[in-house]
Amino acid sequence: MKNSVLIGVVAVAVAAAAIVGVNAVKHQKPVDQPTTTKPISSSYYSEENTSESTSESTAPSLTQFSSSTSEITSESTSEQTSERESTTVLLSGPKTTTKAPVSTTTRRPSTTTRKPSTSVTPNTSSPTYINGILIVNKSYPLPQNYNPGVNSAAQSAFNTMQSAAAREGINLYIVSGFRSYSTQRDIYNNYVARDGKAAADRYSARPGHSEHQTGLAFDVNSLSQSFENTPEGRWLAANCYKYGFIIRFPKGKESITGYMYEPWHIRYLGTSTATSVYNSGLTLEEYLGVKSVYSY
Repeated sequence: MKNSVLIGVVAVAVAAAAIVGVNAVKHQKPVDQPTTTKPISSSYYSEENTSESTSESTAPSLTQFSSSTSEITSESTSEQTSERESTTVLLSGPKTTTKAPVSTTTRRPSTTTRKPSTSVTPNTSSPTYINGILIVNKSYPLPQNYNPGVNSAAQSAFNTMQSAAAREGINLYIVSGFRSYSTQRDIYNNYVARDGKAAADRYSARPGHSEHQTGLAFDVNSLSQSFENTPEGRWLAANCYKYGFIIRFPKGKESITGYMYEPWHIRYLGTSTATSVYNSGLTLEEYLGVKSVYSY
């Protein structure tokens, strides 16, 4: 009786062990079976392979990347999609080069552009200054009692220029400097009597309209246009700005300055301003944006 009970217990134990073994075999993973992972996008990898044969390639677009990631997950929200499209994503793989955006170059405005006309009412009771510069021409007169004499800074600058020119064998000297209102009136009236008003207005200023009355202007060496072609005339034109002067009435600018070409007439502005005017290639009228026309 005891033996038969013992045999039954052993049989049950053997059966249970067999069942456990079968289940273990079913859930066991073969050791030599490789694990495979689905590639993100076959089209992306084909672009990477071809990139080796070209010197420059373009990175995958954000649209391509967005479609490939949808194969991995379908639970992306609209907020995640928006964030992914606005962010640059770097994927592992061969190095790619992204073309830089084409840059544009904006041309700077020319420094010789004429300035817009400045609306300044001529003042007959006091001198007119524009941007700190005393302006005297056919449009802007000086008062009759304006009588400063030769400007000391202008005279000193001329002396320095004269010495510099002399070291190069150039002889410069002043033939006409400061003129009072009354002196200019007499000179102008004599020219009108000789050549007529229209002709005189081309080369002589009416009283009150002469730069010589400022004490800042000098006539140098000669009152003939042939002075232009002398060594002194050429040196003056090329160098006077370095000492604060400009050739006040340049060639070909009579319609702007109101006066014929005077290679001998220089006007003191100070070194900084004279250099700016010289480099601009403009007359003083153009530089300041004013006109020079008689109103009477």
